[in-house]
Amino acid sequence: MAEEIAAAAAAKSPAASFMAMKAQVVVPVQKAEEAVAFYKAAFGAEEVKRSIYPKRKADQEIPPVLCAELKVGGSCFLVCDQTDDLAVAVGLVFRLKTDDVEAAISTAVTAGAAITSEITENEDGCYGGVVGKVKDPFGVSWIVASDGEKRSVEPQAAA
Repeated sequence: MAEEIAAAAAAKSPAASFMAMKAQVVVPVQKAEEAVAFYKAAFGAEEVKRSIYPKRKADQEIPPVLCAELKVGGSCFLVCDQTDDLAVAVGLVFRLKTDDVEAAISTAVTAGAAITSEITENEDGCYGGVVGKVKDPFGVSWIVASDGEKRSVEPQAAA
């Protein structure tokens, strides 16, 4: 079955290459700060960078953490507060970096993944660039992102 899925994906979808993969730990809202402190104390994590949601009057006094990138040894992972924008449950999300989000999402869907949000362009610190989200057949959420702009599909001239 897996071989059939791989063959179908290779035949129908454009190739996408990936530069990196990061685990993204999603915690209940307002717990990311606590989680970051824990990972620092427990594993000697170093905070590389942090992005927070803009503070809004109607929202809580402390804005949620969009993402905090932590480094342990030679590896990095992200810690995020769960928000409506993230659209995933508390737990683990895998994040893939690619130059071609559209091709990567297409390949994943052909292989059996379900799209959980449209491909969008964002200017946020953690989700800057183009972002698409899928859930695999086993319930695991994947964020596919690039640093660039969304590609537009050019109509091909008739031969």
